[in-house]
Amino acid sequence: MPFLALAFELGGRDPDAVEATCFAHGALAVTLCDARDDPILEPAPGETRLWPATRLEALFQGDTEPAPLIAALAAELGLPPAAIEQRTVEDRAWEREWMKDFQPMRFGARLWVCPRHGSVDDRDAVVLRLDPGLAFGTGTHPTTALCLEWLDANVRGGEDVIDYGCGSGILAIAAVLLGARRASCFDIDPQALLATHDNAQVNGVEERVLICAETGRLPRGVDLLLANILAGPLCELAPRFAELVRPGGTLVLAGLMEHQANEVAQAQSPWFDITPFGLRDGWVGLQGTRRP
Repeated sequence: MPFLALAFELGGRDPDAVEATCFAHGALAVTLCDARDDPILEPAPGETRLWPATRLEALFQGDTEPAPLIAALAAELGLPPAAIEQRTVEDRAWEREWMKDFQPMRFGARLWVCPRHGSVDDRDAVVLRLDPGLAFGTGTHPTTALCLEWLDANVRGGEDVIDYGCGSGILAIAAVLLGARRASCFDIDPQALLATHDNAQVNGVEERVLICAETGRLPRGVDLLLANILAGPLCELAPRFAELVRPGGTLVLAGLMEHQANEVAQAQSPWFDITPFGLRDGWVGLQGTRRP
């Protein structure tokens, strides 16, 4: 059975109150999305951060009469009825819809990221199995892609690695699949640590991917530290990164825009010799060597 979808811009309205109003009128689901393609920074755990212009879409049973529903919502929310758009949404197997768009992706010469339902026809491929989830990191974002390509080109085998801000664990898992000895993973989001553990199990490397709920549990003297986070934390964490990476070891940074590269490089410069290693869609990757 199809569904009735009603959508409108929130304006200055309280999203929780608007959501409650929609549910009170029989909504089955409410979705908040970007109305204007404005970027927002990743929220902290438990924080809900919305776009400057946020659009709400509420889904109702398909046999709902739209005219009286729109009139009631408009009256309660202080909206002109014409501001509420309606459309019909056909029912589909929603839990499998993502499979249409998420196909195997190659990064460099050897490394592939492949959903569990997919396959890679390359006998020499290093295949990382990963399905989209709540934690960041599937390879589709330019920053993740930059890091995966760097790992494919530079992991030689036997390295001790830290994935700082691990998200889905994609970088740590890629590193050990490519030959790193082990990878220690930290993230401020507990969901990310759960996702990393689960994804490591799927790829058969759970014994070499270590979950660290606190930064104090991360090992010191590692060969490689990866941090695909944000420019602000990359600057603030520079002294901590210096404590964790051995002299001669490597730092790989991503999650920053091209115009932020100099600021991040300067913050790291007391300890690391920093150079860019890649640029994609305005996002830049930096690598550094730890000085003695």
